[in-house]
Amino acid sequence: MSSVLVSPQLTPSQSRARGVWSAAATRFRTDRVGMVSLVVVVLFLLVVIAAGLGFVAKDWQAELGVPDAPPTFMGPAAATESTTIAAPTGPNVDISAIDPLAPRYKEWDEAAKKYKTTETVKAQTLPFGGDRLGRDVLAKATKGAQVSILVGVSAALLATFIGTLLGAIAGFFGGRAGDFLEWLYNVFTAIPGILLIFAFAAVFPRGVGSVVLILGLAGWTGIYRLVRAEFIKHAVRDYVRSAEAIGARTSSRMFRHILPNVSHVVLVQLSIHVVGFIKSEVILSYLGLGVGVDQVSWGTMLAEAQSQLILGQWWQLAAATLFMAVFVTAFSLMTDALRDALDPKLRGLE
Repeated sequence: MSSVLVSPQLTPSQSRARGVWSAAATRFRTDRVGMVSLVVVVLFLLVVIAAGLGFVAKDWQAELGVPDAPPTFMGPAAATESTTIAAPTGPNVDISAIDPLAPRYKEWDEAAKKYKTTETVKAQTLPFGGDRLGRDVLAKATKGAQVSILVGVSAALLATFIGTLLGAIAGFFGGRAGDFLEWLYNVFTAIPGILLIFAFAAVFPRGVGSVVLILGLAGWTGIYRLVRAEFIKHAVRDYVRSAEAIGARTSSRMFRHILPNVSHVVLVQLSIHVVGFIKSEVILSYLGLGVGVDQVSWGTMLAEAQSQLILGQWWQLAAATLFMAVFVTAFSLMTDALRDALDPKLRGLE
């Protein structure tokens, strides 16, 4: 007798969910720009992890160069000549009778000369230049990526989670739950965003975790409004009614049927919020409400660079801006590719 292998039967909801995500993954892999952007984002995330574990930029606070050391390709800064005025000389007079410390002057002078000979020689140039204390700008930008990306991505994920969950509940159920969430939404949107952030910043202690909570709690309203509208529209579609008719649970209809079809909206908002929250971290750090004084971020680097630009020292601003621009651009392109892969209108063209 020949044995026949029978594949396990999938429920309609399982088959549909697997088909949606499988098709989206296939479409995303064919998008070259999206794949390159994904590689860039992954590299930045690896740098964040390595910086957090101390593998890179561990000595970002070390004063490796002279103050305001220029980048290596510019060469060392021109030395400024100083004019010294020699003290008048006179006869060798013993002043120990009127100055009890006179016998120690010669000893201190010799000790100072010995210290200068053993003092560590600081570099005249650094790869991306140095700040006003001689710290490596490249190391600061790498360490700053850890804080800025952590704040931007974590706060955006928190705001997206809150907005998506509340929007799904309000749009799917409606009724009293929807009315209460609409009232809560109106309360948050009635307060200007920057004032709401400052209000939360006055309550929470200063630190990275507090910045994530502040931005996440203040930034969920836009996602909520869009997700609520999408759930209201999809809740009466035929495929959702059919799932209800075959006995699919409420949570299954919400998150396995409707959510994949509105995920492109969520991803677009996630991308916008990551970019916006990185900028918000810059503003908070500039105003002294962001990360602590013992930490560095792209925001603190840009705040420090303002005073240096007056003196023509542009390299710290350029380093922080370059790192931020590359990550933000790659993340935006990656989420655009994910949105296209998950857009039900584009899936219908296959």
